[in-house]
Amino acid sequence: MPADLLGPDLRVAAAGMPAAAPEHDGVLVLPFDLRPTISSLRRHTRPPDEIREPGRRCGTTWTQPTYTGWSARNCLGAVGDSDPPCQPGEGPIGTLPHYFENGLVSDGDPALAFGPVPDASGHFSWANGSRLYYSNLTSAFPGQAPFRGAEAIAVSRTDNVQAAAAGDASAWQAPVIATKQSSTTFSDKDQIWADNAASSPFFGHVYVCLASFRSLSQGMASPQPLVVSTSTDGGSTWTSKQVTSASNNPFNTKQGFGRSGCTVRTDSHGVVYVFANQFAVGMPGQGSHIMVKSFDGGKTWTRPQNIGLAVDTCFSVQFDGTSFRCVEDGVAGARDDLSAAPSVDIANGAPTGAGATNEILRTWVDGRDAVAPDFSPVHVFVSYSTNGGTTWSAPAAAESAGDRGYYSAIAISPTGTDAYLVYNAFTTPFRNDTTSPRNLVGVVKHADIGANGAPGAWAELHRSPPGDPRGSAQNNLWLEFLGDYVYAVATNTYGAGVWNDTRNAADCPAIDTWRADAQTAVQNGTTVPAPPAPQQNCAATFGNSDIFGGSFNDPTP
Repeated sequence: MPADLLGPDLRVAAAGMPAAAPEHDGVLVLPFDLRPTISSLRRHTRPPDEIREPGRRCGTTWTQPTYTGWSARNCLGAVGDSDPPCQPGEGPIGTLPHYFENGLVSDGDPALAFGPVPDASGHFSWANGSRLYYSNLTSAFPGQAPFRGAEAIAVSRTDNVQAAAAGDASAWQAPVIATKQSSTTFSDKDQIWADNAASSPFFGHVYVCLASFRSLSQGMASPQPLVVSTSTDGGSTWTSKQVTSASNNPFNTKQGFGRSGCTVRTDSHGVVYVFANQFAVGMPGQGSHIMVKSFDGGKTWTRPQNIGLAVDTCFSVQFDGTSFRCVEDGVAGARDDLSAAPSVDIANGAPTGAGATNEILRTWVDGRDAVAPDFSPVHVFVSYSTNGGTTWSAPAAAESAGDRGYYSAIAISPTGTDAYLVYNAFTTPFRNDTTSPRNLVGVVKHADIGANGAPGAWAELHRSPPGDPRGSAQNNLWLEFLGDYVYAVATNTYGAGVWNDTRNAADCPAIDTWRADAQTAVQNGTTVPAPPAPQQNCAATFGNSDIFGGSFNDPTP
């Protein structure tokens, strides 16, 4: 199947500022059918219409389904002081359907997985068809109480991607709450995976990993364990297991300052692997990656194993209007909370398990060698394991010269012959002002996997046109906003990926000046000046950050 069905550099999602800036994205393919590629993202928007776009690869376009729900699309506002109050109501939405009807709001952190469909007796088989699982954060619709706590993880499902992409809401089953909630629970940073290798004794099981914040701690977020929810019946019911300590002590080097940014995968034998970033205090913080495993389909889990150092990119701390966030690119830059979090993939031989090497590839962005004032280099590291995560290769830098890594993702082909690496990077040094231009790029690379499991030389398949991240924004304008993830996927014939992109975002000098003045006011304890009005003081394309993606044939078939 030629990769040019998707194309090397296509806009998956467009945005308009500040009503809609893509926050999170995802991409995957059916393990046995290379035609559909599904992408997801959440746009960082004025609530309650937080737009998420599931798409389907078809020719060189991406489909945006439109459903009906609680909509605020008439709330973009008008220039001037006579802007009338927003009056949301039922109308067109770009989020998943059936949330409003169930007292829910579809929020951020979307994640995707394909798995087999169970038959009436609960037996999973690809012959029954494929099921798309779509997990995301969800909150209660105002006045409703469908669950306890601030945020839960919900999972939507469709067995007919084509109908769902065409806007048929009935193709989606109603969302199911996958997390165990209490009155203080904030479930966050979910990832989902379905055991997709028929050789596995737990074929069809679905796993959601997440960070479970369990207190009203005014942003301190402790205690905070890592949790995995498991479904054995196609997503209808879920069982949650705490798989790490809830300790969140910055002075405890073993437990760390919380953990998040998880990834979950399975090998051809049904072993479940969950990886996460364990934070540490510091600028940058000397954190680590941890791994937990399940050998019985998610019933029990091993103790967390520290698999290596992971140094974050917290080179500066900036006020975001509510709290202080780490940034990498400069004053009032984009948050980089999860830059050092692991992205992992396993060559599990899906869909049958045949030909699996079960090699594990892992990538992350690492600031251990960054030196002030430029805070370079910032590495895009790759490490691999050929023995189930017992031992790992030394991290190897895979970024191109001059790239300061921001977020990275990796994928390995089902039979373990090819690897694809996707990353965002800044090509400009750390900026101590908001007036100097900044550049953000998306990069896609490929490497052949050697006989010993080591990736060979990384060849650059694609480099996006640069964009200035100053043209992106949080809803409140304080900082840039680029989201927390990039994604990659691989088949035996091609790879695909998506990345954050600001080529279409116009810098706004009025916002630049205000952001610098606002940070100075916070530091000095003085009054923060009033922000500019983007519709009046900025170019029309300020805030137009996008998700771009591409697919690429194996260059060494």
